[in-house]
Amino acid sequence: MPQTFAASDAVELAVVERSGFVESRHAGIAIVLGADGTLVERIGDPTALILPRSSLKPLQALACLAAGAPLEGERLGLSTASHSGTDRHVAVVRDILDAAALGEEALGCPAAWPGDTATRDELVRDHAEPSRIRMNCSGKHAAMLLTCVTNGWDPAGYLDAQHPLQAHIRDVIERLIGEKVAATAIDGCGAPVYAMTLFGLARAVHRIGGSSKTSPFALHRSAGALVEAVREHPWTIDGPGRPDTIAIERLGVFAKGGAEGVMVMVAPDGTTVALKMLDGSGRAATAVALRLLERAGALAPAAVAETMSALSLSVLGGGEAVGAIRPAF
Repeated sequence: MPQTFAASDAVELAVVERSGFVESRHAGIAIVLGADGTLVERIGDPTALILPRSSLKPLQALACLAAGAPLEGERLGLSTASHSGTDRHVAVVRDILDAAALGEEALGCPAAWPGDTATRDELVRDHAEPSRIRMNCSGKHAAMLLTCVTNGWDPAGYLDAQHPLQAHIRDVIERLIGEKVAATAIDGCGAPVYAMTLFGLARAVHRIGGSSKTSPFALHRSAGALVEAVREHPWTIDGPGRPDTIAIERLGVFAKGGAEGVMVMVAPDGTTVALKMLDGSGRAATAVALRLLERAGALAPAAVAETMSALSLSVLGGGEAVGAIRPAF
């Protein structure tokens, strides 16, 4: 059975400190690629297999673009998002569905409450129910549906791994990661997610993050458009006050977290980090990625420190900060 790395192969990446006592530790693996794609740092074995979860979304969105889906600007940002379900997010998802002449019922993701607390509270006061369009992956699903309509593929069954859409997405993913996927699983949203090495994921995200809209290669032009859309509309990929959006807004990075403690991040100069927390917790992932980019010389220490202060890294005791979640290096 394919599986990720063992506890004996993990390296401490972050600690949780409470009142001067290290209460918990997060172990995992990480890799840093330089602006030119060469290996800068490895922590643990980056050839270990992982499921990228939502950190795969930039690759899936790029595949939709490569298949001719008319996505740009906020639409493109939402196609690669794990959004917080605000009304603003939902409006763009509806716009993508309208372009496909499809309704919310076509979405194959499960119904969910929005991650944004204020939006959820408002919906509860209005006696609303969880809905598919509020689910954090609805932008990806809407983009997949639009891609099907654009290509004349039947939207029904679009999540089946054998559907023409998913076959195309897998092909693009394998081209980007430079390896064959090791296994196919079902993500939390119902879409296929593929096992690959952490190095393969880093290589793909480095290629995307370093692409230009003026490249002579169509796939690279599309990748450049995707990164530009996210950097110009950072609220789309996550949400106000949430880690990916904060990092993008403050540092100009391209960041995409995934469930089970996965994170990919590309600095403006192209330096790339990919990491996986073995315990599945993502609470330290953004901070660790930022520190690794800082160590590589791709981000200024003062800017990283300022960004860290805006993340939810405080450990509370009696309602007051008594410690912090921090990188272990």
